[in-house]
Amino acid sequence: MKYLSLRLLAGAAALGLALTGCAGGTPATTAPQQPTQAPETSQPAAEATTLTVFAAASLTKTFTELGQTFEAEHAGVKVSFNFAGSSDLVAQIQQGAPADVFASADEKNMAKATDEQLVAGEPVIFATNVLSIAVPPDNPAKVAGLADLARDDVQLVICAPEVPCGAATVKVAEAAGLTLKPVSEEAKVTDVLAKVESGDADAGLVYATDVAGAEGKVLGIDFPESAGAVNKYPIGALAGSGNADLAAEFVALVTGATGQQVLADAGFGKP
Repeated sequence: MKYLSLRLLAGAAALGLALTGCAGGTPATTAPQQPTQAPETSQPAAEATTLTVFAAASLTKTFTELGQTFEAEHAGVKVSFNFAGSSDLVAQIQQGAPADVFASADEKNMAKATDEQLVAGEPVIFATNVLSIAVPPDNPAKVAGLADLARDDVQLVICAPEVPCGAATVKVAEAAGLTLKPVSEEAKVTDVLAKVESGDADAGLVYATDVAGAEGKVLGIDFPESAGAVNKYPIGALAGSGNADLAAEFVALVTGATGQQVLADAGFGKP
């Protein structure tokens, strides 16, 4: 018993020393937690207002330039264009396509919109245009005037009759007593020009402004008969526009000094 008591006392002493050593050591420390910060939230950018302009294909270059001018003068506004044949454009408007402004290459297609009260107010004539013969720069078919377009060996491309440039083509051909036999009739004048530029056609009847805008890719041949079919270009804000004020301002830009200068530089005639 005495031996056992001594062993118990020795064990207790050793345990005490061990506990004392633990108590004297440096306690483990943990880094203080940083307060949780809420994630930063960015405010969504304000959406731009879109002004949709339906315009004849022959206005592509001039209206694109004027659209950039309009955007520069109207912060937060983007001008979106739909360029096509005037007959196609007015059909889209009649079917409810959303648009703010309509610029036609003739009065006939604009009248379709005004007759259905789709235009706000009275359209304004802002430019005129006449036909010109476009041929490849080397003029392989040796076209010299309107009469040459009736030759069987000339691959001719024109606009479809319902398109303003096509209606003008029919008018000058009938006045000259010519029967044209085109290999293709296109829905817009820019498609006629593209076929001449690519060499797929010997000649095409386009507007004088299209020849000027081609910048040497085609050769233009003016003909006196074109004076008998002058196209007048009207523009108007549409009654269904959701941006009536901006639509009116775009019309004012086109008909004002800036727009008229851009159009004149491109070869359009005065209203």
